[in-house]
Amino acid sequence: MSVKFEITKTEKGEYHFKLVDGGGKTLLRSEGYNAKASCTNGIESVRRNAVDDARYDLKSASDGRPYFNLKASNGQIIGTSPMFADAQACATAVAATKSAAAGAAVDDKS
Repeated sequence: MSVKFEITKTEKGEYHFKLVDGGGKTLLRSEGYNAKASCTNGIESVRRNAVDDARYDLKSASDGRPYFNLKASNGQIIGTSPMFADAQACATAVAATKSAAAGAAVDDKS
């Protein structure tokens, strides 16, 4: 599976990244950053932390759909997944993030 980071810039000038799988589905997305350098630092943090099971915080939305946050060593959220249909889909996304984030290419669309 070809996983990559995509950097985008909003009309308000904020930079965001998302980690997408080979089919274009989002595995993880970031908060907004004021500077591209901060966005790039966020990607590097995902790369460092994605291999560690302890960095994944599994959650359930109010409607019961599962999702996860990826946290840095200081506990700060560096990325949030979309909502998934079921626990298996969420687990698959965690596994893909864990195995591929460190080596994922960056596609700068900003």
